[in-house]
Formats: sequence, C-alpha cells, structure tokens
Amino acid sequence: MAKKPAPSRRPPTLQNVATLAGVSLMTASRVVNRSAYVSEAATSAVEKAVQELGYVLNSTAQLLAGGGTRTIALVHSDSMTSAYLGELLLGALAEAAARHIHLTVEQYVQGRPSAWLVNQIVDGRAAGVILPPPLCDWQELVEGLLAENIAVVAITPDRYTDGVTAVSVDDRQASYEITKHLVDMGHRRIGFIQGNLQHRGSSRRLEGFLQGLSENGIHPGEELIVPGDFSYRSGLLAAERLLSLPTVPTAILACNDDMAAAAVTIAHQRKIDVPGELSICGFDDAPLASSIWPALTTIRLPVREMSTKAIRALCQELEQGGKASESNSRHVSLQLDYRLIRRQSDARPPKR
Repeated sequence: MAKKPAPSRRPPTLQNVATLAGVSLMTASRVVNRSAYVSEAATSAVEKAVQELGYVLNSTAQLLAGGGTRTIALVHSDSMTSAYLGELLLGALAEAAARHIHLTVEQYVQGRPSAWLVNQIVDGRAAGVILPPPLCDWQELVEGLLAENIAVVAITPDRYTDGVTAVSVDDRQASYEITKHLVDMGHRRIGFIQGNLQHRGSSRRLEGFLQGLSENGIHPGEELIVPGDFSYRSGLLAAERLLSLPTVPTAILACNDDMAAAAVTIAHQRKIDVPGELSICGFDDAPLASSIWPALTTIRLPVREMSTKAIRALCQELEQGGKASESNSRHVSLQLDYRLIRRQSDARPPKR
C-alpha cells in the first residue's frame, strides 16, 4: 500500500522569527526588509532565526510589480452587515476584474489572535489587503501585515498609520448634516439608535448628532440615545424602547438603514404614521432604504467606490515598488463625498 504523503507544514512567518529572536515584530521586519537601522545584536539574532526557521520574505508584492501572481484579499468580520459587505464586494470585484486581479475574501473569526489572520493571508499569498471596520482599527493586525510585506488599505479607520492608505468618509459631518436637517424642519426631541461600538464610525456619527443638537440649544436626555449593533433585530429593540417613553420622540435617526427600517416596522405595528407623526432617517443608503415604505431619507455613503478606490490604491502602491513596508513613509488619505438623500420618511413634526 502506498504511503500517504506527510501533511505540508505551514511556512514560518515573521512573527515566528521575531519570537525566536526575542525581538519585536517591527524590529524583525526592519531587519529582513533592510528598511531602517537596527542594532548589530538584534540584526544577528533575527538573521540567525531566519536561517534556523527557513523563513522566506513574502515575495508576492514583487511578483505583482513584475506582472506575476496578482492576489488581493478583502477581510471581513461577522460584525459587518450583509448589505455593507455586499456593496464592498461589488465594488472590489468589478475593479479587480478590470485590472485582472485575483480577489480573495477572508473572514475573521471572533476571538482569534491577529497572528492567525496574518497567517491566513500569508498562506493565500496576497500582495495587499483591504481592511473594513472594525478590523482597520486593530493596530496589532495592521502592523503584523505590514511586517510581512503586505500592503494595507483601511476603509474608514479611526486613525491613520504610516504606510497605510485610508479610504474614508466624514461620518461625523454627515451625521451632523442629517441631524441639522431634522432640526431645521422643527424637530426638537430626536431619538438616536447607536451602531456597533466596535466600529468607530458609530461613535463619530453620535458625535455629529450631538453637535447638530447642541448648536441649536438642544440637550437630549440620556433616554433618547439607545444601543444598537447595526442589525435589524437591534433596531427593533431600540425602536420599541424609544416609542415606549412617556414622551415619545418626533424623529429617530439610526446609525444605519437596517435599524432605521426596523424602526419603521415598529411604528407601523403601533399605528404611528411615518412621517406624519414620526420621522425616521437612516445612514448608508443600502438597497433596503429605497425598497421599504415609506422609503428612507438617509445619508448615501459611496461604499462601492471605497472598495474600488482601495483596489486602485493597492495596485498603484505595489506597482511603484512592490515593498509594502517601505513604499510609504507616511499615511495617504482618500476622502470621498457623501450625500443627503431625501425620500418619504421625514416631515415637519406634528403640532402637539
């Protein structure tokens, strides 16, 4: 009987090298990429670990620059809504096809360390990675990818990192604008449904909401700001809470369209007319926003365009030099526009 071949061993990663050498991941990266001065002792330890483990620097970026293997990974987590992920994928797939790039999709499993995800991407031989929220704000993950010579584009990160291109929208200003829209129509008691707090964009939207109120002398009570996690179900629970208050709000602003649509459902169940008695606004302009009744007034975010720009930025960065950890000494930020889309779910508040 033929002997079964032994299972292939996972190739060593730069994190393995750093651990064996007793140095930080970034120090190991500087040595193998020769991108900055490192002490002789640290250099010797890293080089010895490289030789002992048989580590080979990720060369996929150089291959991309030379017209070889072309792979970019889009990573997502289960805290993203299907609508948001779908829009990202549509934009990325179209641009990848146009540029003859192989796009892979990796899912992060909650609870796993960043090194696990880095290994997944290294094994997939990706030259670059697109990180949507909240993964874009996981500094340990970003540094691990850069150390492995993998280019990174972050979608709407909370802060900028050297060597990382950021594709962003001003969530705070967009939220401020739609809040001001409600205030200008005469609303003074406005409920706010938060998003997943792991996503810094949710906090920025809350900040914009509070700014829009305070500039008009409105101070919302704590009972008007309720938790959500971007899911439709959390929107149902949040709307039930807001519409059970002794004095119900005349308007509700939700951190995304799924939760805003859920608020419309609860209003219908309670025989509350939208928008005659209650205005409801959302965020993102997902397909759901224009398929329910009444259609949602919302902020249109260019989600597809963000992933399109991400693919372009990765290709440009890699084609310029092929070394993600060396090609940028500072961050690059691409700021895209949003739009307030007025539909049928908002109106002036009723006279009470």
